Amino acid sequence: MIDTPVADDALDDFTAHRRLLFGTAYRMLGSVADAEDVLQDAWLKWSQTHRGSVVNARAYLVRTVTNLSLNRLTSARATRESYVGPWLPEPLLTAPDLMEGAELADSVSTALLVVMESLSPVERAVFVLREVFGYTHAEIAGILDRSEATVRQTAHRAREQVEARRPRFDTDQEQRRAVTERFLAACTGGDLNAMMELLAPDVTAWSDGGGKVTAARRPLHGTDPVARWMLGVLAKPELLGMAWESAIVNGEQGVLFTMGGHPVGALTYDLNGGRIQNLRFQVNPDKLTGLR
Repeated sequence: MIDTPVADDALDDFTAHRRLLFGTAYRMLGSVADAEDVLQDAWLKWSQTHRGSVVNARAYLVRTVTNLSLNRLTSARATRESYVGPWLPEPLLTAPDLMEGAELADSVSTALLVVMESLSPVERAVFVLREVFGYTHAEIAGILDRSEATVRQTAHRAREQVEARRPRFDTDQEQRRAVTERFLAACTGGDLNAMMELLAPDVTAWSDGGGKVTAARRPLHGTDPVARWMLGVLAKPELLGMAWESAIVNGEQGVLFTMGGHPVGALTYDLNGGRIQNLRFQVNPDKLTGLR
């Protein structure tokens, strides 16, 4: 049993590093709910730890969260194999003043989170710690209980995989804002021609309903099928009360869908040459925690 002053110190340390800890867990897991669970487990471990044996609270907490996330990610892989339809990360509403610069905002983008799904759990941990938060190979080796040489090789392999699978798209926020406004206008007016003009010829749309709500079970390809599917979904009678608005989702301009003031989905997209290349709809009600 720890006394109250020590407990207060533990809470102060944990609170001071909470944003970093959540950012680490979320980028590793692609899930707001799982990241929050990891932080809860990390707090329980930290609150029971004798602080006299801890040299650096930040390093200790990052190590704890990273390893808890690794365990959860490994078990989640098996669950995702039986997932109904396309799997997409959980969206997260992010205000510009909460992102520590463009690089960190980019590192939480849906496109990058999807690409990181191709990495092994250890590769993903190394990539997040090295490329996002700037830890040295030696520091990561200490966190993961691996040799520095192994970490260096893993970091190189993970970076190569991400760069090979992650095409570069337009990131100008003003342009994205303008495209989003045009997209919302086309949705509101049910304007098929306007929608098709916004989409790249090789556009692909994914929708993640997780078997809980209606969603396309396979990706849709091509301007005409994607545009007709989107406008068809929005015209469904059960969605007549749905509202949609521009929002910053995962560090980029996207769309938030609400019913009666409650979030029911989010749209993120890639922009290529001023046209929408990839559309990702997250409508699984179990994966909307980060939109509330």
